Amino acid sequence: MNYFDAMDYPRMIAEYGRPENFLATFSRLSRDELRSIQERRFKSTLEFAWKVPFYQRHWGAAGIERGDIRGLDDIVKLPAYSKGDLMKSVEAHPPIGDFHGLDTYAPEQRPPLIFQTTSGTTGRPQPLLFGPKSREIQNLLLARFYALQGINSGDVVHSVYGHGMVNGGHYVRETILHWIGAQMLTGGTGVETRSANQVNLMKDLGATVIIGFGDYIKHLSQLAREMGLEPGKDIPIRIIAGHLGAESHETMSAAWGGAKVYDWYGVGDTGAIAGEGPDVAGMYVQEDAQYLEILDIATGQPVADGQSGDMVCTCLYKDDVFPIIRFNTHDVSAFHTNESPLGLKLRRLVGFLGRSDNMVKLRGINIYPTGIGAILTENHPELLSEYICKVERADGRDAMTVHVETRGDRHGDVAAYETLLRARLGVEIGVQLEAPGALASLTQIESRQKPIRLIDNRKAEA
Repeated sequence: MNYFDAMDYPRMIAEYGRPENFLATFSRLSRDELRSIQERRFKSTLEFAWKVPFYQRHWGAAGIERGDIRGLDDIVKLPAYSKGDLMKSVEAHPPIGDFHGLDTYAPEQRPPLIFQTTSGTTGRPQPLLFGPKSREIQNLLLARFYALQGINSGDVVHSVYGHGMVNGGHYVRETILHWIGAQMLTGGTGVETRSANQVNLMKDLGATVIIGFGDYIKHLSQLAREMGLEPGKDIPIRIIAGHLGAESHETMSAAWGGAKVYDWYGVGDTGAIAGEGPDVAGMYVQEDAQYLEILDIATGQPVADGQSGDMVCTCLYKDDVFPIIRFNTHDVSAFHTNESPLGLKLRRLVGFLGRSDNMVKLRGINIYPTGIGAILTENHPELLSEYICKVERADGRDAMTVHVETRGDRHGDVAAYETLLRARLGVEIGVQLEAPGALASLTQIESRQKPIRLIDNRKAEA
């Protein structure tokens, strides 16, 4: 059985609709109708998960038996899990763990395996497993956001997602080619295609859209200017759709000559979870396919809307190879509490606020290093977007210093920057200015999907 033999495209489109119809479909859908869809898909995913050794072991250890979970109202009874649990599965059952259900199929019915990995930014890369059904629905879900944001078949899309074994580049390429129909430039990271070459490629082929991680997209705009090009004019980018992190829409738009900027969120395991629309008023959760909970970082209990916590995701469409039920991403966000300007009956996220497993506590204040750079660059245009936070322990006290590149005098006064950080974050943080390009070896901006933003020297001392 090959990939296309395993697919039923007419049924998929009947179930999930075409990407370009997302707004019209979910403007009509009521919360009761949505809940009915969620329950039906959750039961199918749950039934498949009970056949998977990982879940049998994980749920059994918590005393959960078949029949205990009758619907989504009972989902809080199931223990969440994270990447660490999956990596233990890989170690115990190499090479791909026992969190898949491939062995539940008869040999002649077994779907082909699409095998990718995470980027490995937080350790050893994790296997990511898909069947044709879950892979193509994942592609369709991301295409919904791209279509909602205005990307169409007439665009030239430049992707700075990595390739190799990493899932991101392949996944978005499939999305654009299979569902949007635009021309793709698969630039990848600076290691795959040198950054200067990427700038020239976008100029020569008239790129109109950039997709990828905000850090590197911003880096390319700065490089283009150094090469004597004007982003937005010499490179006619009209839309940026990616993972902005803490970068603001305003600074990203300005970096690319006024392009429209849209954020979306997802992880390798789950695919696209939430994304912005033309209202740019929060990220809409694709609730027919993704059941998202916000849980308290310390207790694991649900928090009230508006309060921040870990995003825990259940994929309602992954009932073919690798079911995902209550996966703790350790990414932090919160639900909006006001109504959608677009009239959609979908919940919205405020955006990515940081990682709970990369949080630094300074004098009782929680600091997310991924958000610090944007605070500085939004208010001080002489500062560049390249920065890294270093944490040291001296005289029994933890201290953080932000090293940030600047166009200005790197020996200048930093008092204004430190005052700004203290006012915004509520704690004293030092600032040290660096020359342009000086931090590249530390952040690894050219080679990593997600640049390094924290060096915690306290761990080395321990």
